Amino acid sequence: MNNAYRRPLPGTSLDYFDARAAVDAIRPGAWNGLPYVSRVLAEQLVRRCDPALLTDALKQLVERRRDLDFPWYPARVVCHDILGQTALVDLAGLRDAIADQGGDPAKVNPVVPTQLIVDHSLAVEYSGCDPDAFEKNRAVEDRRNEDRFHFIEWTRRAFENVDVIPAGNGIMHQINLEKMSPVIQVRDGVAFPDTCVGTDSHTPHVDALGVIAIGVGGLEAETVMLGRASMMRLPDIVGVRLAGRRQPGITATDIVLALTEFLRKEKVVGAWLEFFGEGADSLTIGDRATISNMCPEYGATAAMFHIDGQTIAYLRLTGREAEQVALVENYAKTAGLWGDQLATAEYERTLEFDLSSVVRNMAGPSNPHRRLPTAALKDRGIAGPIKLAMAIDEERDGLLPDGAVIIAAITSCTNTSNPRNVVAAGLLAKKANALGLVRKPWVKTSFAPGSRVARLYLEEADLLLELEKLGFGIVAYACTTCNGMSGALDPQIQQEIIARDVYATAVLSGNRNFDGRIHPYAKQAFLASPPLVVAYAIAGTMRFDIEQDVLGTVDGREIRLKDLWPSDEEIDAIVATCVKPEQFRQVYDPMFAIHRDSGEKISPLYDWRPQSTYIRRPPYWDTEGVGALAANPRTLKGMRPLAVLPDNITTDHLSPSNAILPDSAAGEYLAKMGLPEEDFNSYATHRGDHLTAMRATFANPQLVNEMAVVDGAVKKGSLTRIEPDGKVLRMWEAIETYLDRKQPLIIVAGADYGQGSSRDWAAKGVRLAGVEAIAAEGFERIHRTNLIGMGVLPLEFKPGTTRLTLGLDGSETYDVIGERRPRADLTLVIHRRSSETVEVLVTCRLDTAEEVSIYEAGGVLQRFAQDFLA
Repeated sequence: MNNAYRRPLPGTSLDYFDARAAVDAIRPGAWNGLPYVSRVLAEQLVRRCDPALLTDALKQLVERRRDLDFPWYPARVVCHDILGQTALVDLAGLRDAIADQGGDPAKVNPVVPTQLIVDHSLAVEYSGCDPDAFEKNRAVEDRRNEDRFHFIEWTRRAFENVDVIPAGNGIMHQINLEKMSPVIQVRDGVAFPDTCVGTDSHTPHVDALGVIAIGVGGLEAETVMLGRASMMRLPDIVGVRLAGRRQPGITATDIVLALTEFLRKEKVVGAWLEFFGEGADSLTIGDRATISNMCPEYGATAAMFHIDGQTIAYLRLTGREAEQVALVENYAKTAGLWGDQLATAEYERTLEFDLSSVVRNMAGPSNPHRRLPTAALKDRGIAGPIKLAMAIDEERDGLLPDGAVIIAAITSCTNTSNPRNVVAAGLLAKKANALGLVRKPWVKTSFAPGSRVARLYLEEADLLLELEKLGFGIVAYACTTCNGMSGALDPQIQQEIIARDVYATAVLSGNRNFDGRIHPYAKQAFLASPPLVVAYAIAGTMRFDIEQDVLGTVDGREIRLKDLWPSDEEIDAIVATCVKPEQFRQVYDPMFAIHRDSGEKISPLYDWRPQSTYIRRPPYWDTEGVGALAANPRTLKGMRPLAVLPDNITTDHLSPSNAILPDSAAGEYLAKMGLPEEDFNSYATHRGDHLTAMRATFANPQLVNEMAVVDGAVKKGSLTRIEPDGKVLRMWEAIETYLDRKQPLIIVAGADYGQGSSRDWAAKGVRLAGVEAIAAEGFERIHRTNLIGMGVLPLEFKPGTTRLTLGLDGSETYDVIGERRPRADLTLVIHRRSSETVEVLVTCRLDTAEEVSIYEAGGVLQRFAQDFLA
C-alpha cells in the first residue's frame, strides 16, 4: 500500500486512498481530465501497486499511453455454474497435479472472494402453461445434474473463499445488481470501489451502478481467483453522450437494440464505454442495466455509467442498508467519482446518440446487432400480406404456419432486471385477456425472471395471473431460453417441423439470437422487449406485421398492437407503488445468510466419479495427455486447416450450449455411456467432462465451414474436409483422424472471430483437437484471451489481407516464423498444393508480456502448476 496517499474518509471511521492527489502529483490538474474508468484504475494502483512502480503506472493513465502493462486487481470474482464449475474443476485438477508432485493440495484456493451462482443448468421442459412448471423443471434440473451439484457442494466446503448460491434463486447478473455489489467495498478499515470479473460476457450488467465489472473466460477468472494481478494496458475509453429523451411507448429494450446497432457500426470492439449526458441522467438503473448488459453484443469490454442520484435511489429501492447507501454517496463525492464531477472528463473519442430517435425495435434474424424496426417487417421481407395469407391458410388446414413462432420466452437478466419491462408485459397481457385474445397453441411460452423479486411485485400489481392466463407462468429463476435451454418441443410439433421443413422461429427478450442457439428446430430467432414477446405469442408467426395486422376482432372492432400497448404513465404508476425495498430484503436476506460448515473435515482432493459424463479429472497436467496436449508439443510447423471460416464466427459455432441431439458425436458418446436420451441435457452442462466437451467442438448444425464442399457447394453443418485425402467428414471424425496422425492444425477465419459468450471450451476444444494457431481478420477480446490461456496462438491478418484475397481453400499447410513478442510482426508461410509458397505478415495478438509468458508456458493451467511448485 502507498500510505502516503491514505486519508480519513470524512464522517466515517474508515480510510480511503486519495488517487486524485497521486495523479495531480504527476501533472497538476490532470485528475479533472480523467474519465471515470481511469479514475477507478488509478485508485486501485495507488492502493495496491508496488510503490516503486506507482509513478510509471499512473503516468500511463495521465499520458494515455498504451505501450506498457500495469496491474489490475479486481476485488472479487463472480461465476455462473457452467464456467464457474469448469474453473473449479480445473482447480481441483490442479490440486491433484500438485499432490502428485509432492505439494500440499489444500493450499490451492481462490485468494480473491469468489461467488458462484447456479443459474445456467435449467431447461424449460415444462412450459409456462403448466401451473407446476417451476417445481417440475427444478426436479428435472436436480436429477440431470446430480454429478455437477455434488461437485459444486464439495467445492463450497473444500475451497476457501468460495460462496455458492444454489439453483432456483436467479441469474448471477441480476443478483449481482440487486444484492451482491456493494458499489463501495470496505476491507481492513479501507473503503474503495467495488470491481469484479465474471465468467460470463454479460458481467458488465453491473457497470450500470458505476462498478467496473467485465466478462472473462474461466481461464482468466482462474488467474484472478488465485491472486495474480490481471495485467492490462490502458484501454480505449470511448465517451458516449446520450442526448434527448425516449419517446412515449419506447422501452429500454428498444433503446439498447438501437444502441447495439449504432455501436457495432462505430467499431467499439474491445473499448471501455462511458455513457453520460442528459439522456443518461434520465435513465433509471433498470434502463442503464439493460444497456450495460448488452455490452458484448456491441463488442465492448465495459459499459459504464457514473455514480449519481439514480444509483443512490436504486440502492434504496433494492433494500441496501442505510449506512451502505450513505457510504456510497460519501465516498463517490469525496473521491471524485460522483457524476457531476465527471463533467470535465476528456475522451479521445466521443460518440453521440439521440434517445429521441429510437423507435420500437426488434433484432434479427441471427445477430443481436441486426436491428429490425417493427415498422420495417414488410420492407425486410419478413412479414407482408401475401406471406401472412399463406400462413393463415396453413393454420386453417391444421398445419403449422410458415414462420411459426414455436418459442416465445420472457427470459434473461437483460430485460427482467428492469421492472418497467416486466410490468409492461404484464399490462399488455392484462389488456389482451380482457379482450379475449389467446396465444396460438403451437407457441411454447415461458417466463423466467432473473430474480425472485419479480414474482413479488407482479403479485402486488395483480399482473402475474394475467401473464399466466396467456401461458407466461414462471418456469424458473434462471438463464434458460437465452442460453439455449429452451427444452423439448411437443413431439408432434417437432415432427411436423422436420417432415415439412417448416420455417420455425423463436422470439425472446434475451440478448443472443445466433443461428442454432435458441433451439435446434428454430431456424431463426428474434430479440424483442417482454411486451412484444407476449404479442408474438398471440400472433403465432413472424409473417405477422406486428404493427399493422389484426390480432383479433372483438365486437366488430379490429384489435392491433397499439390497442394493447400500455402507456408510460400506467407502467410508471405500478412500478412506483408495487416495487418495494422490503421485497428485495425478503428475497435476499435469507439467500445470503451463508454459513460455512464447521467441524467435519473434507478431503482437499476430489473423489472423481469415473463413469460421470459431467465431471472428470481434467487432462492438462497428465504426462500422457489427452488429445493434442502433452503428446504433441507445439511446433507451429506443417499445420493443416481444421476449418476455413467466414466472418462473425461465434463461440456458439465453436462450442454450442444448446440441447444435445442423439445423432451428434456427443449424443452418440452419451448413449454409449448409458445415458437415456431424455437426460442428455445440454452441451453447456457437460463442460466439466472433457470427453463429452471435446465432441462438442464445432458441433453447431449452423456452422459454415468453407472446406466442407459437397457437389460444388458448401454444405452447412458440423463438417470439414480432411486433407490430403480430400474427403468431407463429420467434424469429430476428422479431429479423431488428425489426432491419430499427430497432425498439428490451424484455423483460418474472417472478421470478429469469437463473438458471443465467454466460454473457455471454445478455446479448450480446439486446443485438445490439435489446433496450434488461429489466423483471423480480427478477434473478440474474451475469446482471444481464452485462446492464449490454452496455449493457442492468435494471429491477425494485416488490413486488406483475408482468406479470400489469398485464395485459401483448406488444402494448404502452414508454418509460423518469428519471435513471439507483444503485437510483433510474424510471418505466416503458406504452402499451396501446387508447391507454390506464399509469405504473409501477420500480427502476433499476444498483446502483453504477461500473455507471452502464459502462451510460452503452454497456457494458464500449466503456468499455475509451474509457479506453485517453484
